[in-house]
Amino acid sequence: MSQVLEFEQPIITLEEKIAELKRISSADEYGLTSELSGMEKKVEKLLHKTYSSLTPWQKVQVARHEKRPQFLDYTEALIQDFTPLAGDRKFAEDAAIIGGIGRFDGKPVMAIGHQKGTDTTSRLKHNFGYAKPEGYRKVSRLMELAEQFSLPILMFVNTPGAYPGIDAEERGQSEALARSIESCLKVKTPVISTIIGEGGSGGAIAMAVADTIMMLEHSIYSVITPEGCASILWKNPDKKEAAAEALKLTAQDLLQLKIIDHIIPEAIGGAHRHKADTIQNVGKSIAQTLQSYSGMDGGILLAKRRQKFLEIGRNI
Repeated sequence: MSQVLEFEQPIITLEEKIAELKRISSADEYGLTSELSGMEKKVEKLLHKTYSSLTPWQKVQVARHEKRPQFLDYTEALIQDFTPLAGDRKFAEDAAIIGGIGRFDGKPVMAIGHQKGTDTTSRLKHNFGYAKPEGYRKVSRLMELAEQFSLPILMFVNTPGAYPGIDAEERGQSEALARSIESCLKVKTPVISTIIGEGGSGGAIAMAVADTIMMLEHSIYSVITPEGCASILWKNPDKKEAAAEALKLTAQDLLQLKIIDHIIPEAIGGAHRHKADTIQNVGKSIAQTLQSYSGMDGGILLAKRRQKFLEIGRNI
């Protein structure tokens, strides 16, 4: 059964009634066309009302929705001839982060992103999007490879955070994250990062130090999860809604704080309801952004990127 968000329950209930009526009333056998039309208009109004006033905690729920498009959905739709490149050349392959070479709008690029998985089997395979050190070392390797061949780098962020397990710490998780951030700041080729769902902690930052940082309208980006923040500050994870508000983790907050550069709109009802439209919107934004970096000298690009991050937190 598909995930149902609590605040969407009235909408889901009405949609189920519409589906049932359509099932039993073929070709307007019972004269229900007018009633169905009215119910569909009511659903549209409910969706617009709900999604135009989401609270920060509700946005967290939407960003985590299991039906939200993931990295492999984007590569399938936007990256032609995508060829995954595995391993960090030091320890192992990490399936939580996938990266490879392909063509975007006919031009070669390096695409790298988190993959959470879509069912129990794939979620276990991709470790729910929690990457270990070898995942972030793979990111560094692929970024350096992209620089060698002057390939623009497209990042797609969607992770609760870097994996916090003992084995990850033993293999140098913090160092791997720092190296990934360093690689983002060193490569002399355009880096565009799009937060497509959940941007959590250092695991997200390690792939979001970019020339342009974009977020989908209902995605989130934060130093810690609301549940983790509530447990630390209030010693009570039930305070997660207050934590979500305090963290300023929405795309709208982060644009105002000048942490990100652009918000990509989602159709009313969210990306989980409008998968193809969302992917198309992301593709258009990436294409426009890439065009703005066309022909820019690598040294100038690098200097602008570094200055961009030095200025974060100033003149807000």
